[in-house]
Amino acid sequence: MQVQEFILNKGEQLFGKRGSLLSLWQTIADNFYPERADFTTVRNVGEEFADNLTTSYPILARRDLGNAFGAMLRPSAKSWKKLRTKDNWERVGTEERAWLERADAQMTRAMYHADSQFTRATKEADHDFAAFGQAVIHVSLNKQGSGLLYRCYHLRDVAWIEDENGKVTTVFRRWKPSALDLKRLFGNKISPEVARKLDKDPYCEFEVWHCIMPADVYAEHTGGKATRHPFVSIYFDKDHKHIMEEVGLKQIGYVIPRWQTVSGSQYAYSPATVAALPDARLIQAITRVLLEAGEKATNPPMIAVQEALRSDISIYAGGVTWVDESYDERMGEVLRPLTQDTRGIPLGMEMGKDIRAMIAEAFYLNKISLPQPGNEMTAYEVGQRVQEYIRQAMPLFEPMENEYNAPLCDLTFDLMMQAGAFGSVFDIPEGLQDMDVDFVFESPLHDAVEREKGQRFLEAGSMLAQAAQIDTSAVFIVDVKKAFRDVLQGIGVPAAWTRSETEVKKREDEQAQALQTQQLLANMQQGADVVQKLSSATAPGAAQTAVPQGFGA
Repeated sequence: MQVQEFILNKGEQLFGKRGSLLSLWQTIADNFYPERADFTTVRNVGEEFADNLTTSYPILARRDLGNAFGAMLRPSAKSWKKLRTKDNWERVGTEERAWLERADAQMTRAMYHADSQFTRATKEADHDFAAFGQAVIHVSLNKQGSGLLYRCYHLRDVAWIEDENGKVTTVFRRWKPSALDLKRLFGNKISPEVARKLDKDPYCEFEVWHCIMPADVYAEHTGGKATRHPFVSIYFDKDHKHIMEEVGLKQIGYVIPRWQTVSGSQYAYSPATVAALPDARLIQAITRVLLEAGEKATNPPMIAVQEALRSDISIYAGGVTWVDESYDERMGEVLRPLTQDTRGIPLGMEMGKDIRAMIAEAFYLNKISLPQPGNEMTAYEVGQRVQEYIRQAMPLFEPMENEYNAPLCDLTFDLMMQAGAFGSVFDIPEGLQDMDVDFVFESPLHDAVEREKGQRFLEAGSMLAQAAQIDTSAVFIVDVKKAFRDVLQGIGVPAAWTRSETEVKKREDEQAQALQTQQLLANMQQGADVVQKLSSATAPGAAQTAVPQGFGA
């Protein structure tokens, strides 16, 4: 099979199967994310957003949750990630930890560089994740190879499939660059048809696919040779069935975090919008009815006697309506408001309040705040509250850390390592040469877990003190130094602030030697004092012992 035919058939198959899913995403976007509501429709520039909604509360709930993702899991004001080794972290020395801390700091500077667009891409992805349960971020080096580049792409334009292990290994992305863009990116590798457009219409757009798939699958279906890289990247001009670039890659390059998946589908869902979609429709209807009822109550419809009026009805402020002089008011008022029953308005307001509470709960807005301990709470009560918070927040934070932050940081670290951003490989400490690195993330969930670890340390110390009053040998049960070092590492104390186990052992030996020397000197001084007293007692001229009378000399 020709390469062009294989790519075309595979891409059309992937994009064609998402028709009903695009309709669902369009419905979700209409209610919660109108800025993204262009899955099945085409928006014109300057078109008004949310003109079909009567209340903005569902949009505000999605906005708050999307903003909370970045504020809690990737706060720019502090370090939210830390490099660790996957195995035997407790045995890693101070030199190795110092190198990991320097690499982490350099990685943070590269990610937050203005040209990398990291903040922009993750901001867009956070709201896609909150609304649709997934997002697509592409991580690569920029065109000059001097820095990182992050881009968030519309879910409408990306399709993917999983391998036998449940990992996304094949990604198709479509985009419409201009002929000028293609020339700048691919040079003379563009098709002849695109080259002819450069002079006549350089801004003419073409549909291009970026395809990434396993290299062995690509070679098997196209008859090509497998490369030494695990993935292959192809830029395919669909309009002219022309391949502009075909290169091997060590990483897939795309980070596709997925919140809640269901068996049988490679696409995920947002549990927030799935639960809140009926309530979002209901609150729009309730708000519309309440607005109409409120308008009628404040500006009620009027009843007028047709033959008695000489002019149009002027019910605005200061308006005058002329009445025929011959009309007898004893027959009734010529102009009066229509009597209405407004007793249902408070009930509607209560119903709207309940629906808002349900939407807030669906978007976890009542679960993303870390509980604050009370002034009179015991250590046990604080621990129980933290445990309850962890149980409630786990469904929210765990997918974000494992599916979002972790692959994003792993891919960034690998790209920077390949580019030599961390210096020569010979500068890496020997203890890290054959180890895989991993990331530990700072989040309210992580803070709660570490707070619980510190609380356990305090509880253990209190129990140990009570046990020592009964049996002094109980102090040997707990390895206090190891426990305290674990607590310090858990709360994020830098490695440069702590001494290694070897240095601590050396200082312990020095202290023991000093105490031994001090004790020896004290013993020697005590012996010297005894000798001096004895010498004073036997010296010439010292007082003699009296001899009793009656005895000879």
